[in-house]
Amino acid sequence: MKKPGISRVVTKKAGAPKGGAAKKSENSMTEGRGRRVEVTGEVVSNKMQKTISVQVTRLMRHKKYGKFISSSSVFKAHDEKNVAKVGDTVLLYHSRPLSKTKRWVLAEVLKTKISAPELTDAGVQS
Repeated sequence: MKKPGISRVVTKKAGAPKGGAAKKSENSMTEGRGRRVEVTGEVVSNKMQKTISVQVTRLMRHKKYGKFISSSSVFKAHDEKNVAKVGDTVLLYHSRPLSKTKRWVLAEVLKTKISAPELTDAGVQS
């Protein structure tokens, strides 16, 4: 039942489809979704299946004193092929939530850490 004194006027935009939802054009699909958030960090754990923990360190300037302070965060990232090892420097990008704590995906391994056995094999043979 309508209440007296309240009127609702719905206007339809010209060119909009009958369903109400705007139709996506091909141009909007080819355009990017905006800037992709990327961070660089060091792998601190790879003991989970298809998941790595990455420590990201950034410098922040103190508001009052101006001193630079090192601040770090640990992010869980999806590593589909399990290529990242502990100590590697990796590039991550932000994605939709993949699990309760995982919101990042491994883009690439930037630098690998050489472990001790590899150093002895690559060194001078006695």
